[in-house]
Parts: sequence; structure tokens; C-alpha cells
Amino acid sequence: MPPDMTYRARKILHAVVSEYLASGDAVGSRTVTRRHGIDLSPATVRNVMSDLEEMGLLAQPHTSAGRVPTRSGLRFFIDALLKVRSLSPREKELIRAQFPAELYEVDDVIQSASRVLSEITRHAGIVVAPNPSQQKLQHIEFVPLTGGRYLCVLVTSDGHIENKLVETGAHISPERLERIHNYLAALLGGHSLEEVRAKVLAELGEEKNQYDELVASALTLSKAALDRPSRSAEVVVSGKANLLASGVLADEDELARMRDLLQTLEEKETLVGLLDRTMDSDGLHVVLGAETAVEALEDSSVVASSYGPEERPLGAIAVIGPTRMNYGKVMSVVDFTADLISQIVQGKPAASR
Repeated sequence: MPPDMTYRARKILHAVVSEYLASGDAVGSRTVTRRHGIDLSPATVRNVMSDLEEMGLLAQPHTSAGRVPTRSGLRFFIDALLKVRSLSPREKELIRAQFPAELYEVDDVIQSASRVLSEITRHAGIVVAPNPSQQKLQHIEFVPLTGGRYLCVLVTSDGHIENKLVETGAHISPERLERIHNYLAALLGGHSLEEVRAKVLAELGEEKNQYDELVASALTLSKAALDRPSRSAEVVVSGKANLLASGVLADEDELARMRDLLQTLEEKETLVGLLDRTMDSDGLHVVLGAETAVEALEDSSVVASSYGPEERPLGAIAVIGPTRMNYGKVMSVVDFTADLISQIVQGKPAASR
């Protein structure tokens, strides 16, 4: 908190930002006193607003106009002044209804989550699906083809199946292949694909394994199958049309900014990179405009949260909308939805959701 920020100044800043987010207009002193129960004269409120302007938290668009929050003022409001209410039982039930008990396929859950975020907030809903390389390996099998070629079948804990062609040039008998499968099941089961790659490389480096023909064959096959990178995490975006309805496209510059924004929402790597920080820490994150380091999001805000086990998040969800959004509502929706998805992907019963 700025060193000179008094309780009175905090109340007035809260009132100005709340009014601005609701109306989009500059906020005058009389609006603050009339609508927010602040028992001060308009002249006193104007003086406090001037102090907040000197702190860089408010700005005055025109000499005779009221004030609007600066980026710093909005950040302070979100971090220190905003009280996020819990969703009502009815609101929670409306969200839960979008995830029926029979919805157990991860892809379906991700699609539903993106749609729910969009429909409830009226902004764009984004979900980064679990990255297959972070999923635990449930099964690995090599199916013999012809000419020393094998189809490697990788099955992860979320049910994702990935097939890769491996060429060895050597024939492996069915009996030997079964022993290789048993060996790999004991060695690799329960680890993520990323951990499996590291483990195989480490085992290959062990001198003792170079003299065991069965082990060497198993590790060589696994290395060939895992060397090629798995697909990257999928990103699902819903409600891009909501962004068109969130503002008035008054001129060519505004149209160009909107085109850039919509193009950015098509770029998977940009979205994954944007939400990386969410995957590295717990809780909600609100990223404002320039903080995203993405030029097309200069006039947008991102409210995001990770989902999955706290110690190892699986993915992230986010809402992207205009900087002037209802942060309290959006944060509540994102937080509750992230918790609900976490329970679903971890296989918790519907009664606990």
C-alpha cells in the first residue's frame, strides 16, 4: 500500500474504481458521496481524489471531468481492496450441471469448462488441457509390423493413446517381446512421459545394462519411441464473439486492435506461454494489459487459475476480457470452476464436488 494511503483514501479509491468498472465513465466527487455512503463533502472528496492522482492511482481525462483509475490504481484495487464474494448455491449448481457424472473423458471436460467460462462471464473462456508429457504412463507396448518396424502404443493415465512408429531393422520374437513388455511395465509404470524419457536415458547410461541383451533391447526400443516429442498441450477457446460485443468498434484503429486480439487467441503457443506462470503457483492470477507482455492484449485482462493436484497442476483455465470487467464475478467463477475440474480429473465422486 502507498505510504500515505489513509482509510478514507482507500474507500474513495474503491468507490471510483467500482463506478468506473460499472459505467466506463470518469467518476466525479458527487457520484462517490451519493452512491457509496461516504459522509464527506464533495470538496473533501475532490481533494482526496487529487491526492490519489498524485500517487499515480487515478487520472483526470479532462480538466473539468471526474477521475478514472490508472493501471496502477486498478492493480491496487484488485490486490488490496477488492473483496471477492463466493458464488451463490444456485450459481454453483448451474456450473456443476455442465459437468454431469458421466462426463469423464478429459477432452469433454475441457470443452465443457471453456464453454462454461465463456457463457457465465460473457468473455472468452480458455482452457489449457493436461500436457500428455506430464501425464503418468499407464501402459507401453510394441506391436510388430514388418521389416523390423514396430508400432509403439503409449497410454497415459488420462486415457490418451499415442502411436509412434519405431524402426529397429531387427526381428524380435513374440516371447522376447512379451518379456520386454513385462520389464518396461515394472520399470516405467506410474511415471510421467517426461520422467520416463529421463529414466530411460539414465538406465541406458548404466554400464551393467549394456551387458544384458534383454534390458538393452527394451531400453533401446523405449528411447526410439520417446525421442520424438509428444504433442503439446491442447488449448480450447470459447466465446471469442463475446469480445466483439464488449466494446464499440468506433474506428479503424479499434478494428485493427480487435483483429490482433482475435488472431492472438488462435495462437496456441502464445496462450500456453501466457498461462505458464499460473501453472507454477497456486491460486488466482489477474494479469492486466501490458503485464501480459502480449501487445494484442494491451487493453485486456486475464483472470487465470491452475487445476489438478496442488503439488503438480495439470493445466490452467482463464477468462480474457476487457480491462473494464467485473473482476469480482469473474474471479469467483474461475476459482470455483478450477476447483470443480480438479475434483473431476482426480476422479473424486460427484457428491464431493
